[in-house]
Amino acid sequence: MVKTIGFIGLGMMGHGIAANILKGGYALRAMAHRNREPLMRLVAQGAVEVATPAELAASCDAVFLCVRGAEEVEQLVYGEQGLLQGCRAGFVVVDCTTSQPGLSRRIAKDLQARDASFADAPVTRAPKDAEAGRLNSLVGADDRTFALIRPILQTYSEHIVHFGPPGAGHSAKLINNFISCGYTALIIEGMAMCARAGVDARKLYETMAEGGANSGVLRKMVPPLLQGDLTGHQFSIGNAHKDVSYFRQFAEDHGFTSALAAPLQSVYRTAVEAGLSERFMASLIELHQGGSAKK
Repeated sequence: MVKTIGFIGLGMMGHGIAANILKGGYALRAMAHRNREPLMRLVAQGAVEVATPAELAASCDAVFLCVRGAEEVEQLVYGEQGLLQGCRAGFVVVDCTTSQPGLSRRIAKDLQARDASFADAPVTRAPKDAEAGRLNSLVGADDRTFALIRPILQTYSEHIVHFGPPGAGHSAKLINNFISCGYTALIIEGMAMCARAGVDARKLYETMAEGGANSGVLRKMVPPLLQGDLTGHQFSIGNAHKDVSYFRQFAEDHGFTSALAAPLQSVYRTAVEAGLSERFMASLIELHQGGSAKK
C-alpha cells in the first residue's frame, strides 16, 4: 500500500496535483520548485520539504514527477542523487510529465531490475482543473502498478484511462498534444485572417462553435482573445514547441511520415525565436500582427 508520496515539479499543473494528493489523506514530501511559494503553501498544509530525489525515493513509497520534459525526467532518475540511488523493492515512480515513450520504457526496465515499478501518467486540461481535481490521466503501466496507483490518481483526476504498458500513456499524450497544438495554430491563423480580410471574428466564432470547427481549444481560447485577453488557453508556447518536437521524433521512430509535424514545429519554433516561449498559446496571434514579446 502506498502511504507516503514524494513530488517533484510544483509548477502550474504540479501544485494542483500535489495539493489534491495531500487532501486525499496521503503523507506528502516534496522538493522545491524554482519558485518556492507553491512548496511553502503545501508545507503549511502538512507537507515536508526534502532536498534531493534520492532522499525522496528512500523515504517515500512512490514519487510523482511533473516537470517540463524528458531531459529533466532523465536527470531526476539517473543523475547524481537521482531516484535510482534511493530506489528499493516496491518503490514506484509515476511520471506526469509530457515526456518521450522510449525513455519511459527504459526507466521502467531499470526500475524492474530493482524490484520497483514505473507508470507514465501524463495529464490533460488546465491548471484550474489541476487545482479542482478534474484532470484527465493517460496511464501506461502494468496491471499491478496501475491498480496500486489508481487511488492516488483519483485524488486529482476526473477521468483515468489505462492505455497499456509503460510508455503507452506518453504515446497517447503526444498524439493528443499534437492534435491540440495543431488546432491552436489553425484557429489563430484563422482569427488573424479575419482581421486581414475584414471578416467579423466574433460572428465567425459563434458560427464555428455551433459547427464542425468546434473544439475545446476554440471555446476556451477565442472568447478571451476577442476581448484582447491572450490567457484563455493556459499552455505555454515553449511547451507546445517541445511537445510537437517530441511527436515528430515519436512518429519517425515508428516509421510514420507526418505531413504536418514539420510545418507545425516550424510555427512554434518561430514563436519561440520571437521571444514568446513563456507566453500562453493565444500569443501566437502576435506573429501575425507584427507583435513582440517586449510589449
